[in-house]
Amino acid sequence: MIQIIGTKKDRETAKAIRFCKERSIAFQLVDLSQRSLSAGEWESIFSCHQPLSLIDSESAAYKKGGYEHRLFDAKEELVENPQLLRLPILRSRGRVQVGYDETTLSLWGGA
Repeated sequence: MIQIIGTKKDRETAKAIRFCKERSIAFQLVDLSQRSLSAGEWESIFSCHQPLSLIDSESAAYKKGGYEHRLFDAKEELVENPQLLRLPILRSRGRVQVGYDETTLSLWGGA
């Protein structure tokens, strides 16, 4: 089972969902507009990727928050403001992929 973390309004998340549906790959959507991530989910993500690499510096939340002009702890900011995340985040069996990637979805879906 692949866990897709994102929002229904995000285009890249929608691509991942559509890809899985078209190929009958089992997935679970975690819609960040509906619920926040648990501490375990955050730790799983942070164990595979540096927090700063997860921040979408092109997002409206990043620009509106003035993050390009201030110092901040990326881990703390992501937990408090998940809208800063690069989406989607794909998780399966301890593996984490940031961003939509058909190859990863195919490999994990067939495993």
